[in-house]
Amino acid sequence: MIMDTSRRSVITAAMAAPLWAGWAARAAAQERDADTILYNGRLITMDDSRPRAAAMAIKAGRIMAVGDDSVRGLAGKATRLVDLKGACVVPGFIDCHNHARGEVLLYDVLVGNPFEVEFVTIASIIEKLRARAAQTPPGHWVEGYFHDDTKLKDGRSLTIDDLDQVSKDHPVAVHHRGGHTDFYNSKAFALAGITAAATNPPGGTFDRFPDGRLNGRVTDTAMRVVRSAGPATTIAAADRAQRARAGIAHISESFVRYGLTGVHHQGGDLAAIQDVRAAGNLKHRVSYEAQGAFVDQMIAAGLKTGFGDDWVRLGATAEHTADGSFSERTMALSTPYEGSNPPYSGNITEPQDVLDAWVDKVVAAGIQPNCHANGDVAIAMVLSAFEKAVARHKPRDLRPKITHCTLVNPDILKRMAALGAVPAGFTTYNYYNSDKFKYYGEARMRWSMAYRSFIDSGIKACAGSDFSPGPFAPMMGIQGMVTRTGWNGETWGANQQVSVMEAIRINTLNGAWAAKEEAIKGSLTAGKLADYVVLADDPTTIAADRIKDINIVETVVDGRSQYRA
Repeated sequence: MIMDTSRRSVITAAMAAPLWAGWAARAAAQERDADTILYNGRLITMDDSRPRAAAMAIKAGRIMAVGDDSVRGLAGKATRLVDLKGACVVPGFIDCHNHARGEVLLYDVLVGNPFEVEFVTIASIIEKLRARAAQTPPGHWVEGYFHDDTKLKDGRSLTIDDLDQVSKDHPVAVHHRGGHTDFYNSKAFALAGITAAATNPPGGTFDRFPDGRLNGRVTDTAMRVVRSAGPATTIAAADRAQRARAGIAHISESFVRYGLTGVHHQGGDLAAIQDVRAAGNLKHRVSYEAQGAFVDQMIAAGLKTGFGDDWVRLGATAEHTADGSFSERTMALSTPYEGSNPPYSGNITEPQDVLDAWVDKVVAAGIQPNCHANGDVAIAMVLSAFEKAVARHKPRDLRPKITHCTLVNPDILKRMAALGAVPAGFTTYNYYNSDKFKYYGEARMRWSMAYRSFIDSGIKACAGSDFSPGPFAPMMGIQGMVTRTGWNGETWGANQQVSVMEAIRINTLNGAWAAKEEAIKGSLTAGKLADYVVLADDPTTIAADRIKDINIVETVVDGRSQYRA
């Protein structure tokens, strides 16, 4: 007998219905099952609705649930269960100001320790540079990086006479890790045509010995004059691109080793970042802060802050520099540096009208502005530029960013709060650079790196290591913010101490806020990205002077382990 096809379809469907229903139920259940569940832990969530928890479920790179160990009820047969055994979990740390110089770490001469407090000798610097000079054609630059003038065993500054011992045939430069001072040999000055009779350009200095002879130290805008002299070693385009990719991959591995899941990159090779991501080697999320011509290209293309995805996104601009450096003692102060003769108040690197025009251009284009300002004079100038642009363009939720924002006062705090400005202050400096605080004195340090004052004024400050100038270890930064005590045992500006929980918030949720990403990052909250760090100890219960030594057990980004000790 030949069965009617329509009847056959009905019978087949009827027979298959129980099988389909069973499969669908199992599929639905699996959709509800977590990929990973962490339990038996101490979770510091940064979510005010549940500040502490014991367990967390993760599904498809997102946080599924946070709560007590009943969260284990979301487990299925394929769920990975992780017994934390009392370990502490915090949201992934976010560094809101980092120069991410992986290529320098891999390929250049490092005359200081990028990551820790370490004292070196001038002789060791000379030896390293001599070795590079032996491999470099005469007349080409020989350069050293990560120099720190207060981390020298010799107890004195590097000079032109020291660097003349490296070579008389090569221009030699040693770059202070702070980025605002260089040290040069006689050959470098000769190539640039700089003599003892040279006058200081606006916003910079050629420093001298007491007898008037150039001592080798050059600051801020004056560095451009010397750096432009002499040929640099040429690198083929293909090799340059390969080095850029290798540098990004290397620094990304370093970031997650220290617990960073998000970093605001100050410029850099965006194509290399994308290539490294495509190759599966980008381990941290990038907020790319454009600088120079790239900002103009963004404006021409109509690209605004926020363009991109959860891994690589256009953020604020890179720091637009208004003054000098804290660590190198060139930031612009309202009163002269103690002991300076003639009186010296630091360097303003751009006049107000030029600063105003740049900020106005950026704000008009819908891009979040970001300016470098350390001293109170420069911060006030930046705020004036922000205020004028806001009054003119009336942007929604601008969150103008002030990188460093080191020395404040009550009027500055009031203006910042009114604007909703976001300071990205130094964090690791409190521990790493405590040997420089004496140059400012206690009266100034009571208003410097002023996280307590920011919090009390209702300002959402975020954390900015400023690497290379400062190490980027979040745990070092948190310890310094909590104790205000440095590696040398000195405590400065104790009035600006914050609690451990406040310091963690600054390094996590406030970092997300700075990039307008608080809806998806910064706290252990259901629905947010599964970015978190497992710590060997709870920083809220351990002695405050041991926080920097807490081991990073694991760093997880997008629900995937990116580093495991």
